[in-house]
Amino acid sequence: MVETITKKFEEVYGDAKGVKVFFAPGRVNLIGEHTDYNGGHVFPCALTIGTYGVARERQDRKLRFYSMNFSHLGIIESSLDDLEPHKEAGWTNYPKGVMWAFEKRGFQIPRGMDILLNGNIPNGSGLSSSASIEVLTGYILRAFFGFEVSNQDLALIGQYSENNFNGVNCGIMDQFAIAMGKKEHAIFLDTADLSYVYAPVKLEGAKIVIACSNKKRGLGDSKYNERRSECETALAELQQVVDIKGLGDLSEEQFEEYKSAIKDPVRVRRAKHAVYENQRTIKAVEALKANNIVQFGQMMNASHVSLRDDYEVTGIELDTLVEEAWKVEGVIGSRMTGAGFGGCTVSLVKDEAIDTFIKQVGEAYCAKIGYNADFYVVEVGDGPCEL
Repeated sequence: MVETITKKFEEVYGDAKGVKVFFAPGRVNLIGEHTDYNGGHVFPCALTIGTYGVARERQDRKLRFYSMNFSHLGIIESSLDDLEPHKEAGWTNYPKGVMWAFEKRGFQIPRGMDILLNGNIPNGSGLSSSASIEVLTGYILRAFFGFEVSNQDLALIGQYSENNFNGVNCGIMDQFAIAMGKKEHAIFLDTADLSYVYAPVKLEGAKIVIACSNKKRGLGDSKYNERRSECETALAELQQVVDIKGLGDLSEEQFEEYKSAIKDPVRVRRAKHAVYENQRTIKAVEALKANNIVQFGQMMNASHVSLRDDYEVTGIELDTLVEEAWKVEGVIGSRMTGAGFGGCTVSLVKDEAIDTFIKQVGEAYCAKIGYNADFYVVEVGDGPCEL
């Protein structure tokens, strides 16, 4: 890959003098969905697929971006003096947003750059191609200009830029999982205070299989922000009767005791998901530590049911993928992952069942939905690096 993208850089920009090559992974969340902005726990891991970047400094303030994934757009030019979101800037609003966020933190970027990206994360799949680009950009800026920021800072800067530059009210999980990824480990992260532990993901005789629904979704214009505000309102109502900072502070029993404070039945269901999913995540990680992969799979299945019925973010595409997965012998667990409304499912599948799983689920999906899903057998990878 390094040779391919360096060669492409040379082709696009005329030469490849002074370039450095980088990689930032994508991520998948194994369990703990829509808990990250509710002060709960999440359990994501970095993947071996992600975004590759080639970059070099310029001697002026010009920024030039090129993506091999959107090669038809050619080079998109901008400048360090124009770090504003523009609709016509397309995907380059992500790296520009990170540059803007660095400057907001007092890190002045002295010179422009030529940057080329190539991602092997399916676009719009919910495996965090945007967060991967954000962390990669931060890593590139640190490598070239010597900014004193930790990988955890890179995650926070990426989230800040996505919230405030790109207008997507995302939680910290995506950027954190990518910036802090560790091979063969998932990150048990408490989003309330960013405390975390690495938990080994030892899937002897099984693999993670991602099924991409190929239903495109835009987070900013989906119901993501609506769900978030429903939870914020429910939290405010609960805070009238119990001293909590986030929905993740409640146990299931406490939620049942206090839920009558929430004035709307829809908000009750939304809050119930946030509370119960957080507790499920805690139990799932305990199960994994005890090497009880079957129990972990059951928690994944229960997570999907809650996302379908209480949080209502699945939709026919994701439900079909998961319900068909549950029918296949050798599937340990399956659920939607990411924001929902399209995107992907994540399944733990025994090695000997993978081919059957892809064939059976793929055929049933196409018959019902009318177009194909794509399948990716992935492994748990490391965080960002210079190659």
